[in-house]
Amino acid sequence: MSGSEGRDVVQAGGAHGSGQVKGGRRAQLEHTGLRHGWTTGACATAATTAAYTALLTGEFPDPVTITLPKGQTPSFALAAEELTEGAAMAGIVKDAGDDPDVTHGALVRATVRRLPAGSGVVFRAGPGVGTITRPGLPLPVGEAAVNPVPRRMMSEHVAEVAARHGGSGNVEITVSVDHGEEIARSTWNPRLGILGGLSILGTTGIVVPYSCSAWIDSIRRGVDVARAAGRTHVAGCTGSTSEKTVVAEYGLPEDALLDMGDFAGAVLKYIRRHPVDRLTICGGFAKLSKLAAGHLDLHSGRSQVDKGFLAELARRGGADETLAAVVADANTGLAALQLCQAAGVPLGDLVARTARDEALAVLRGAPVAVDVICIDRAGTVVGRSTVA
Repeated sequence: MSGSEGRDVVQAGGAHGSGQVKGGRRAQLEHTGLRHGWTTGACATAATTAAYTALLTGEFPDPVTITLPKGQTPSFALAAEELTEGAAMAGIVKDAGDDPDVTHGALVRATVRRLPAGSGVVFRAGPGVGTITRPGLPLPVGEAAVNPVPRRMMSEHVAEVAARHGGSGNVEITVSVDHGEEIARSTWNPRLGILGGLSILGTTGIVVPYSCSAWIDSIRRGVDVARAAGRTHVAGCTGSTSEKTVVAEYGLPEDALLDMGDFAGAVLKYIRRHPVDRLTICGGFAKLSKLAAGHLDLHSGRSQVDKGFLAELARRGGADETLAAVVADANTGLAALQLCQAAGVPLGDLVARTARDEALAVLRGAPVAVDVICIDRAGTVVGRSTVA
């Protein structure tokens, strides 16, 4: 699933002969009629904020309000709380909205303990949260599977609570999820070497729901709005980070941005019938490697990164057989990319060019110029194609 969030809506005039028509990601979400939800990272941040507040003041804020990376300030009701002499625990039930998320309804807990001065914020995996056991993920081996953005959110809220109530900000945060180890069997975590439970995820704090038919319909509406507004260059983005990248690269307006999510085929097929002059496709390297391999549905449940395919692309880029074999055996697409980067093999560019060629094949000669940009989790461009 793409990490996405709603945001302010801009207006684009002229579509369907009406006065003002909404465009952009939030308009797509509104058009689906689906309700957004909260990530496990947002829930863990809220639980941490409540627990640390109770540790310092003796009282749990309920509801507890947090600030998400884009400035939204949701409030969460506490489902569990416990205060002892040396620790405080708070729990939040995850509401995934209308998204078919396996963690919907899970109880996410954070237990906060004081640490000595200079310790900073330390993260631990409690019951139901996994531990990293293989390289190629955004955290080192041995770390709790609490992803970088949720870590940052929790650390920032700890600092805010400490400043408000006179704390030191030196704490240990143990995140746990009730029945998380059982739930994780329905995810890719075991295959990725994340053992013992779930990952605490989220780049925006908000879960955008995906009903295939509703979201594809919203993509079509997004193309219609862009065309009606006279946009000649649109971008299909897999999530909020890739959207930031294309805005920085090209300065595209809100109504030229399509929240493609995993539905690359839906964007390409609709633009084939309703052309624009130029289409940029931007997304994570691993996701776009699936498009390069010929997959039009990029969801992890319906297509997987083919490391053998990446090894073949690496060979085309000058990799020797030793490197190709290591790439084929890599834990993740990111690990394969890093191996090639270290060896000077332009695997990112090769994936972008091959994905562009696959996109052009789906367009079947429609008068649309295409370029592809691959990014890493931080939004750094790691591969790009020329325009063709």
